[in-house]
Amino acid sequence: MRVNILASGSGGNCIALQSGGVTILVDAGIAKTKIERRLLDVGIRPTEIKAILVTHAHSDHVKGLPLANKYKIPVFASEGEWKSIKNVDSDNQRIINPYENFNFEKEFYISSFKTHHDAHDPLGFTVSDYQGNKCSICLDTGKVDDEMIEAMEFSNIYIIEANHEPNMVEVSDYPNSVKARIVSHIGHLSNEQTAEALGRLVNGTKEKIYLTHLSSKNNMPALAEMTVKRALLRKGLKANKDYEIEVV
Repeated sequence: MRVNILASGSGGNCIALQSGGVTILVDAGIAKTKIERRLLDVGIRPTEIKAILVTHAHSDHVKGLPLANKYKIPVFASEGEWKSIKNVDSDNQRIINPYENFNFEKEFYISSFKTHHDAHDPLGFTVSDYQGNKCSICLDTGKVDDEMIEAMEFSNIYIIEANHEPNMVEVSDYPNSVKARIVSHIGHLSNEQTAEALGRLVNGTKEKIYLTHLSSKNNMPALAEMTVKRALLRKGLKANKDYEIEVV
């Protein structure tokens, strides 16, 4: 499975997954024209996109969904999130329920699981191919519970948010209401929460970890990476030997 993270963070999120000649996107949170350019930059023609999976309907995840109208791409989102998605033609709308599993294009096996965010019915996804790869995608969630761990376990690719460092949020110039939202159970994962989840998931079988959706104001890439490495070292796992890690 080939992974290209086309955008990550509060400015927009978009992930391309490829296997066996089939390409799907997870989220489309930057402008349609930017998605087109970034796809071409990594050697993917927009006409090759077979589906878009949507985690939730906040603008930094759905801004570019008019791409689906242009290229007649089916868009999968939960019934609750369709209440807020207004920029997709009805012919391209598909409902995916939490914990639903289905085969797609004879190349991907897609499963969904519930996450915890201030949206109607947000989802995470696992995407497996028929070469034995499993990619777990967990964005925008205030916590990782046991059901999420069970859904994501035994993956060899993890794309997970490491949004903030709580102390940096506390001293930031955000209003108190925004600070409370970020650190709440329906907000975003801190570095420590991400590290704890990965500590439960990563077994040292050369997994690839992508830390995503970092706050530009309330986190630092080196801090997020160090926090995860420290947690995995407690399990006796070393970067570049037992797993690979990249901050995007």
